Amino acid sequence: MVRVRIQRIESMRDPDGNLGKRIEFIEDRVLPRTIIQPQTEEARMTQELIQALQQQIPIISPQSQFTMPKLILFLTEPEYERLGIEFNVNQVYELELSDQNIRFRKTP
Repeated sequence: MVRVRIQRIESMRDPDGNLGKRIEFIEDRVLPRTIIQPQTEEARMTQELIQALQQQIPIISPQSQFTMPKLILFLTEPEYERLGIEFNVNQVYELELSDQNIRFRKTP
């Protein structure tokens, strides 16, 4: 069982021209943060400056460096409707892979 979060949903056409959706899932896990106590005053100030920048500019956040797609689905509109799940960006699911099946369970 793996927790996944929907990072992106795009509308696109398959090679036959059928309209569909590309749904990109990433693994949803918390990366452990190691707190290193700087030995010098300069190192402490540098660490505080970097932390302040990471809060102000999310693009340089350490977590943004580790987002790798876990699963990418392309479903035509009829397939998406038959699946019976309404996917939304940032929704979190438990992804179960077993016995040649893929099962999604929405987390509370």
